Amino acid sequence: MRILIANDDGIYSPGILALAEVASEFGQVRIVAPDVEQSSMGHAITATRPLSYRPTPIGDFEAYRVNGTPADCVAMGLFHWEQQVDIVLSGINLGTNLGNSAWHSGTLAAAKQAALFGTRGIAFSTPVTRDEPDFDLIKPFVRETLELLLPQNDLTLLNVNIPVQAKGIKWTRQSLRHYDGKVVPGTDPMGREHFWFTVIPVEETEDGTDRWAMDHGYVSITPLRLDLTNYEELEKAMKRG
Repeated sequence: MRILIANDDGIYSPGILALAEVASEFGQVRIVAPDVEQSSMGHAITATRPLSYRPTPIGDFEAYRVNGTPADCVAMGLFHWEQQVDIVLSGINLGTNLGNSAWHSGTLAAAKQAALFGTRGIAFSTPVTRDEPDFDLIKPFVRETLELLLPQNDLTLLNVNIPVQAKGIKWTRQSLRHYDGKVVPGTDPMGREHFWFTVIPVEETEDGTDRWAMDHGYVSITPLRLDLTNYEELEKAMKRG
């Protein structure tokens, strides 16, 4: 099995090395990741300048850095591996990707880019605090998740969030919460005005969602799809003519 690994935290993130170490138990691994952090980049692609693809060995793994986005990295990785990739893994992201973050997550974008190219994609994320996550505690659950998911070829796009000390694994749906967004003005040390964008959730967390699973100490696995069509509203609109 050929396994391409990308992320949005950058080529030197400890999370990508931890993911590569576990993935190497299942097949041949190659890392292609951004040369700098690209968090919250979403599914941006680079269309106005050329991209570079430079060897940057990480641990014992063949690895390359790209001066582009997570989606760029997957496209470049698939091209240089002659499209002979069985699955793309993204992460392990430093910070969860739950609910609405699916819209702007660079980690998920790498997995989505794989699906757009007809390859399976799985995104991995874990909570982060002031300290770096203990990947020795996380890796056994990455291994267990891959053992569960790799044989299931009909699951093409998955979002996985892993707490540091998990109780087990739950299949979940994506949580949906609206937010009270606020722009908070401030000044930097030079007296120049700047702004922070903050959000406060309006609704509570629902049972059975990715956020509920993480709040209760479970690994969350959420199958996703690329089709964003709201079929209920489409059907209503078609009936109205």
